[in-house]
Amino acid sequence: MTYSETVDWMFNQLPMYQTQGASAFRKNLDNTHLLADYLGNPERKLACIHVAGTNGKGSTSHLLASVFQQAGYKTGLFTSPHLKDYRERIKIDGQEIPEDHIVAFVAKHKALFEANNLSFFEMSVGLAFDYFVAENVDIAIIETGLGGRLDSTNIVTPLVSVITNIGFDHVQFLGNTLESIAFEKAGIIKRGVPVVIGETLPQTKDIFEETAIKMEASIVFASEVIAKDLPSDLVGDYQFHNKKTALATLRIVREQGRFVISDAVVTTGFLNVVKNTGLLGRWQKLGENPTIICDTAHNKHGLEIVINQLERLKFEILHIVLGVVNDKELSEILPLFPKDAHYYFCKPNIPRGLDQNTLQSEAASFGLNGNAFDSVPKAYAAAKRKACSGDLIYVGGSTFVVAEIL
Repeated sequence: MTYSETVDWMFNQLPMYQTQGASAFRKNLDNTHLLADYLGNPERKLACIHVAGTNGKGSTSHLLASVFQQAGYKTGLFTSPHLKDYRERIKIDGQEIPEDHIVAFVAKHKALFEANNLSFFEMSVGLAFDYFVAENVDIAIIETGLGGRLDSTNIVTPLVSVITNIGFDHVQFLGNTLESIAFEKAGIIKRGVPVVIGETLPQTKDIFEETAIKMEASIVFASEVIAKDLPSDLVGDYQFHNKKTALATLRIVREQGRFVISDAVVTTGFLNVVKNTGLLGRWQKLGENPTIICDTAHNKHGLEIVINQLERLKFEILHIVLGVVNDKELSEILPLFPKDAHYYFCKPNIPRGLDQNTLQSEAASFGLNGNAFDSVPKAYAAAKRKACSGDLIYVGGSTFVVAEIL
């Protein structure tokens, strides 16, 4: 198969949360362990940092990867979902995994994948770990896909475990209370492995402390650590917490003595995250006159920060291109949006995309008015046609909406 055919097979033949939702969620790690054993347990050969959290895990992972790259270490980075190309999920020193490597891996192991009905994500984790070991990376930054305890990445024993924060997202899998979600995320805490917690709430802090004690793991709350707010090319307001989390993690890594990372390297790494890692979609400026900004924030916690930052900008008219997935709790997020903006409601081009007319109708009940479009590109084009040079266009609501305009 060609690369395109291989990726199409991966997307269409195997369960994939990104497009299918609940049917792709596995309630155990049996298949992941089966694949890891079959591949020779590459996870045991990796020095890695494991990152979970409701929001910020992608940015935190990229901040960490940028610093290690800046220090001269060969750095693997596994994240999800991708925005434009599947290969964005698996990088070494900012370079995407080659197409022919993916084709060869799938062709070699396809019989096993089919015989055991491996999920899209299980297969991707196996590919990433196998690739990082084959390429002899010095360090791998591994981001969870969904949750923590039952996430396929949770077969690693990292140098440090990181949990950025806890908020309401994917409640159909992780539970509908902050405590239950924290329990799932805390599942990445390993015996004797230090853990960094980015942000806490009264409902979650005790759970992390109790789990750390049980696992004999030292615990650091980044929000309680005094640290200088270093500048970064990641400029969203929410990056303040992600930078503190990354700094607390790097402090532990330095203390372990395995990696040498100077203050100057940290400063430069923070300033060059996009250049070093290729991160996209985080408060990304796409144009001027009118100003165009996109962001992948998609739940209440993330959108609150992004919309507050939006409303502090100077503009004449605000245009919002908005689309969401069909399992999103609209009553949680729609009240956050300003009523004096003009909306362009659209449906992301995935099976989970919420119908644009449904979104338009629900939004109207919260005083948000605008037109409906059957695709993201049509909505985006309409916003650009209508906006004047002094206006602001914001594109968001879903990772998949941003992906379609990049």
